[in-house]
Amino acid sequence: MVTFLPSRPGSLADVPSFTRTIGGAESNVACALAAAGHRTRWVGRVGRDGFGDHLLDAIAGYGVDVSAVGRDPARPTGVYFRTATDRATDAHEVVYYRAGSAASAMSPATVPYDSVADGRILHLSGITAALSADCLALMRTLTAPRPNRPLVSFDVNHRPGLWRDGPGAGVLLELARGADLVFVGEDEAEDAWGLRGPAAVRAALPEPAVLVVKRGGAGAVVLERGGPALPTRTAPAVPGAPASAGRDTVTDVPGAPASAGRDTVTDVPAPTVDIVAPVGAGDAFAAGFLSATLRGLGARDRVRHGHLMAAAALTAPGDLAAPPRRAHADRLVALDDDAWGRLHLGPGWTGEDQEVRTP
Repeated sequence: MVTFLPSRPGSLADVPSFTRTIGGAESNVACALAAAGHRTRWVGRVGRDGFGDHLLDAIAGYGVDVSAVGRDPARPTGVYFRTATDRATDAHEVVYYRAGSAASAMSPATVPYDSVADGRILHLSGITAALSADCLALMRTLTAPRPNRPLVSFDVNHRPGLWRDGPGAGVLLELARGADLVFVGEDEAEDAWGLRGPAAVRAALPEPAVLVVKRGGAGAVVLERGGPALPTRTAPAVPGAPASAGRDTVTDVPGAPASAGRDTVTDVPAPTVDIVAPVGAGDAFAAGFLSATLRGLGARDRVRHGHLMAAAALTAPGDLAAPPRRAHADRLVALDDDAWGRLHLGPGWTGEDQEVRTP
């Protein structure tokens, strides 16, 4: 959808002007993955209007395949306005104009399964499920078990403002249980489900092979059973690293299917980041984690790549930012635990000629 960013801080009533850009959880992830060198396709619906033209041109400009996007002659492209404040604060305001939009008309009939079946990963967001009954039916179809389906990645993305007239928490839990890989923020798990901490979230979600609980500036925890979702390449040991480096905690998963076995739990701190705009980090983290998943990296490195992609978004205005070059990111991901813990990223750090502080 089209996003309107405020020209300065303040409430929506006080901001005098806005800048048009692109937004939307799934398209953000697709653009970030394409910018990181992966082949991606965005599947959705936009209006046959100027905003729809802008969305398709801008998303395609990142190298994303938009050939499967439907154009609706009767419904407009969705838009939203937001303030510059952090989504987690009381001062944050966001106004969606998505009711009756082209995207809200997505359904199993308008989005053929063939359009998403040939990828290695199918990434979905809980936001789509909130748009309409037809969208929810589509999400249930895409998360239903079926032979040879892609790895289904699901970002909970709990937005209370979109669920005022429906049982959003239960629906999001249902959809997450149908996914192979789930991203959820520790704060939204508590807000939506009343669950505190990764262990409680895992107890409620025993089905996904990989559960990623994001903890904001504290980092993220991966709970993984039965090995990684895609083939993994184990990173070599780092000379001089602490004895605990590279080790994971193994725990039983309460309520997991008998075949699920035990979880490997990997807790990875986030680097220190000088924040320019506190938006877009969640989608960027998912893109970094998925990029590393496609490359067959281990849990620690997948999370570190997620943190770096999130840091790129946090140190630039808008929802999308240029990711670091792969070689640059790989060098940072390979740091030992002490150096990673001292990593300090500010605006411009994604350029290899820019200073990355590890005091």
